[in-house]
Order: sequence, then C-alpha cells, then structure tokens
Amino acid sequence: MSVRLPSALALFTLLAGCAVAPSHPVATTPAPQPPPVAAGVAANDNLNAVAWSQTAIEHDLIYLQTYRDAESRLLAALHDKQWDALDKADRTTPIKGLKPAVILDIDETALDNSPYQARVIRSGGEFNEADWAAWCKEQQARALPGAVEFTRFAADHGIAVIYISNRAKDLDQVTLANLNKVGFPVSGPQAFLGLGTVLDGCEQVGTEKGCRRQLIARHYRVLMQFGDQIGDFVDVLANTADGRRKAVADYLPWIGTRWFVLPNPTYGSWEPALFNNDWSAPVQQRRQEKIDALRYR
Repeated sequence: MSVRLPSALALFTLLAGCAVAPSHPVATTPAPQPPPVAAGVAANDNLNAVAWSQTAIEHDLIYLQTYRDAESRLLAALHDKQWDALDKADRTTPIKGLKPAVILDIDETALDNSPYQARVIRSGGEFNEADWAAWCKEQQARALPGAVEFTRFAADHGIAVIYISNRAKDLDQVTLANLNKVGFPVSGPQAFLGLGTVLDGCEQVGTEKGCRRQLIARHYRVLMQFGDQIGDFVDVLANTADGRRKAVADYLPWIGTRWFVLPNPTYGSWEPALFNNDWSAPVQQRRQEKIDALRYR
C-alpha cells in the first residue's frame, strides 16, 4: 500500500512547529552602508572594469599565478650573478658586487584601490586629486593576492624589496603605513621612492620612473620588476599605441622572467594614448575616440 506524503506546505508547517524560539533576541551588527548613488548618475565606461577587478575570481587567480611563478624563479635569478632586470637606459652602474633587490609599483600592483574607483562610479564623477588623496589617507587599501607572500619570501632570502610610487609626496607616510598594515615588508623610508625623490644629474620628466630606477641601479642588482603599466618598467618616449609597443619591443623575452605585468583595466596611460593624451577634451569626444580605436575584424 502506498503512503501519501504530506504536502510541502504541511511539511514546512510541521517543521516550523518543532523549532525552538531563542530565549533572548540575537544581537546583530548593522552592515556598513555604501556611499549613495548620485541621482541620475550616467552610465560609466569603467563599471565593468571595476566590477571585474572586485568580483571576478579570475582577477585574483591572475595575481596569485603571477606572484607564485615569480617566487618559483626568484632564487635562480639571485644565484645568477649576471641576472639583471633593469633596461639598458636605467642600468647606469655595473652590477658586480651590488646587493639584490626587487622593484614593485604600488597601486594595482601591491595595493588594491578599486574601492576608490567604485566610489567614483557611484558618485557619477571622475578622478580628482582631492578625493584620491582622501582615499589614500584612509589606509584601507587591501593587499593584492600573492603580493605579500612574494615580498616576504624575497625579504627572507636577503633580497631588498623597493617600492616605487607615483602618489604625491604628501602621501608618502600614509602609503608606508598602509603597506605595513597589510603585511608588506618595508625596511624603512629608503625602500619607498615616491614622486618627491630626486636624483642629481637626472631630469625627471612628468611621472616617469626612470630617474628612480637609475637611483636604485647605483646600489642594487635588480632581479625582477612588477607593475601594471609599462612605465613601471621602462620610460615611454611617445604615449601612443605604437610608441608603447616600441618601448617594450626589445624586452619581450623578459616578460614572465624579469618583468611581471599585472592587469589593470580601470585606468592607466593606455587610455589617454587613445585620445592623443588630451584630458581637456570633452568626455564624449574622448569616448568616441576610444570607440574609433576598436578593431572590428
């Protein structure tokens, strides 16, 4: 004889009746409220890029893959006394007898600033120095996956970890504090070269990092460099799509061995290269020039 099962509603009612109510209410902590979305905020071209950076597991896996691969190669580079990762323009001092080092960019290479980008999207605005500085002073940027583990491995093997940043000079101390907070090895202010760094005899051009790499070259044999922009590895003479390709053409064999490039779809010098580096142009004009640069076949 078949047995008739109770309906889903009856079963739910039966189970609910067996539940025991807690003797005291459970206290809950209110979730932090996100910044408000500006009324009538326009569609933002950066939305997908920031959403991918924050939520796609593929993003985190690329960082882990990159830093783990670099770690697996680091000791071999250390023991090869001819190994150096500075381009020929920056290697101004012979490497013999120099101490070993690795160089890391900070933003989107070591620290994750996507929350700032998310705030810009929600507010309907654009990047501005005041809001960016306020974000940096919060010291809330998280370490990107694999970066702390790699740098600690390097430091544990006597390899200096040097950070080069294009943050404004008045953000030096909060940046160092943020790096320390999330676990990066920072041996002192000398391990951090910001925009205020001056090298006698080298003319600083904009925010290019060549002079700071040359300063490092006086004291270190550089085993590896890490960054999310090609300007983190070599100075770019012409910031056009073709000029950027030419800047790295001679160093393609170094990619994945001496130079490790990390993904940043949210901002970078690749973007103004598409509209003649003219940030004064209207937003719609810049957007149209980026559309015109797309390949359709």
